[in-house]
Amino acid sequence: MFQNKTDYDRGVNTFSPEGRLFQVEYALQAIKLGASALAIKVNDGVVLAGERKLNSTLLEPRSIEKIYEIDTHIACTASGFIPDARTLVEHARVESQNHKFNYGEPINVRALTQIVCDQALDFGESDSKSKTKMSRPYGVALLIAGVSDHGPQIYQTDPTGTMIEYQAKGIGAADEGIQSILKEQYKQDLTLEQAERLAILCLKNVMEEKINNSNVELAVITTAERRYTQRTPEQIQSLIDKV
Repeated sequence: MFQNKTDYDRGVNTFSPEGRLFQVEYALQAIKLGASALAIKVNDGVVLAGERKLNSTLLEPRSIEKIYEIDTHIACTASGFIPDARTLVEHARVESQNHKFNYGEPINVRALTQIVCDQALDFGESDSKSKTKMSRPYGVALLIAGVSDHGPQIYQTDPTGTMIEYQAKGIGAADEGIQSILKEQYKQDLTLEQAERLAILCLKNVMEEKINNSNVELAVITTAERRYTQRTPEQIQSLIDKV
């Protein structure tokens, strides 16, 4: 019988008398410790950008992956406990390919996001008849962005299994600062390049380190081609110079 808050902490699927799931709340707090990331939707496509935390000059920047390609027309960026992000991304990749194989068409952004949210809620004790699953909530938030028949779309997921659609959204330690800039400067009729510059501006204003072409990552998916493209360090530097 649970007696106090500590006892309820141990039960990942047990509500406290106040109606709280403490393990899920702790997972939400893990997102606040992650590096900043954002996604912006415009008529021409979507832009994803993320901060790379380079804690040593000996680190190879390309080894710090902040943006993940899920399919040619869908990608995501994450903040929080990144190993959990890799698990969800791998699951999304498999489901995306299964959908294409079974139905002969690419999966749409909303359907894939729902699959990821279902996986995010699949935690707790495993029984003998089911496969091993995560024993705790996933401590990561994702911004899943892409282009499908519904046009450009951005969805945020979190450890509660909630999915919310946004026109522009920031996550991570500096999400409030990013949201403040986006509210002031975002317009849906921005060009793709203007959206990329806005993404760089957001990171420039919230990052503790001086922004450069090594500690940020940027990618786009265009409406016309529906194809994921990662910007090179030279292209990122050009955007930084313009900002």
